[in-house]
Amino acid sequence: MVNWLPAPVHRALLPIAHSLRHRWRVWRGTPLRGCSVVITNLSGDVLLLRHSYGPQGWALPGGGIGRVEAPEAAARREVQEELGLCPSAWETLGVCEEEISGSPHTAYLFTAMADAHPKPDGREVLEARFFPSHSLPEPLGQLTRNRLDIWRKRGIEAG
Repeated sequence: MVNWLPAPVHRALLPIAHSLRHRWRVWRGTPLRGCSVVITNLSGDVLLLRHSYGPQGWALPGGGIGRVEAPEAAARREVQEELGLCPSAWETLGVCEEEISGSPHTAYLFTAMADAHPKPDGREVLEARFFPSHSLPEPLGQLTRNRLDIWRKRGIEAG
């Protein structure tokens, strides 16, 4: 993360960078790897966040995976950087093959437990809150819905 830029400047540049990255992906079609984490609190509420860039709406924490980075390490890094959380009880939910910006995308899904309140970084993440799993806010993107469905099915199978 570029912390040497003042947060307002960083937030102003992120939508531009996101748009350029989207166009690059559409043009190149380069395969991507990312991670998402379904974080719950002790009450079973789900943590969702709103980014300062990209599609407006609520999403799961996560992000890109570095070339030599392990998926779980990337997920832990993203959650720490963007939300100041160090969740426990990490579990792997699975892997999704999908498309983002016209590029093939492999998404590694995890679940974890947090016993603290998130502290959004104010750069990439504007807001982060826990919501009851039966009453999630709108809008939710389709990728977020798909990932939450995987999490719910895992809970049903485990129960």
